[in-house]
Amino acid sequence: MIDNDNKIGDKLTMFQHGILNYQVLDGMADWVRVVSKDGIVIYANRAMKRDLGESIVGSNCYKILNKDERCINCITLKSIFSGETFQKEEIVNGRYYSVKSSPVRNTDGDIVAAVEVFRDVTRERKLELELLERNKLISEDLKFAKKVQEKILPRQGMFENLNIEYIYKASEMLSGDMFDVFHIDDENIGIYISDVAGHGIAASMLTMFIKQMMRDIKDEIKSPSLALLELHKRFLAFGLEPDKYFTIFYGIYNRTKNTFSYSNAGHNCYPIKFNDKDVNPLKIKGYPITILFDEMNYEEKIEQLNYGDKILLYTDGITEAMDYNGNQFGIEGVLETVKNHPNNLLQQIEEKFIVHSWGEQKDDYALVLVEVK
Repeated sequence: MIDNDNKIGDKLTMFQHGILNYQVLDGMADWVRVVSKDGIVIYANRAMKRDLGESIVGSNCYKILNKDERCINCITLKSIFSGETFQKEEIVNGRYYSVKSSPVRNTDGDIVAAVEVFRDVTRERKLELELLERNKLISEDLKFAKKVQEKILPRQGMFENLNIEYIYKASEMLSGDMFDVFHIDDENIGIYISDVAGHGIAASMLTMFIKQMMRDIKDEIKSPSLALLELHKRFLAFGLEPDKYFTIFYGIYNRTKNTFSYSNAGHNCYPIKFNDKDVNPLKIKGYPITILFDEMNYEEKIEQLNYGDKILLYTDGITEAMDYNGNQFGIEGVLETVKNHPNNLLQQIEEKFIVHSWGEQKDDYALVLVEVK
């Protein structure tokens, strides 16, 4: 049985023969030491003495490892006075150690010391720190990419005689939704909205392809259906996997004739034309832009627009949002809002969508409102 005598030799002898088999501990690769109630190291295994010196036995444990006076032995004291095992991580001589301290009891069940095991976790921690640093850099890059993606969106406000408003939100840092408004010539303005399968980095990169291709195609082709056909051909040349595809609705507004010709490549959220009197969904079918089809044909329709007419374009991040019962917000939810809340429409749709989905956003979404002025 260990008494509370301060003679180190007696304590060490009693520890070795009365409580633990020190020979087993000497064979361990981890550091092991035993600390008395008064903070004196009464035992250290061979690995610890090899790395820190023989003088560690008999030393004050509060000083030998903690020149910065951070109390590694706070957990030791907790173990001694609470009878529980505690664990923490400390840096010793520039290396990371996971330290576990457990109480040591004599044959009467009294706690007389604490045994500490130091496991070197330097490699794991350095890898973790490297990973954290890389993640930090990636996060900074993503924030920059997000800012770029938002900056390339069209400016809100007047675009010739069209007023443009929108709400654009990614479910992650980057979005797979994209839309644009651009001049084609003095008479025509192009408008599209697109939704790439998936979201995140890969989807956002594909939105850049769509934006660039549509800007190139507009100068060559004035027909929405033929423009989508050309977009499909250029996409096939990329040779991407079948899971990489997108939908797009493209329309051209002619300022002279006040007409809106449009075509659709699989965009199942059909735009809605409306005014104070009528609500008219612009329904038109078409397959998505995908490598699954070598040849494609797209239908084209034309709609007359007048002063005050509005066209709402949106993506399925809105319509596919579900409530707790699995019911989607749906195109019906969008139509209901258009009919009953035509003023401040985008904010009204977003608010209703958020309430419907209990504030949970699982997909990117975009809402675009175009009004003839």
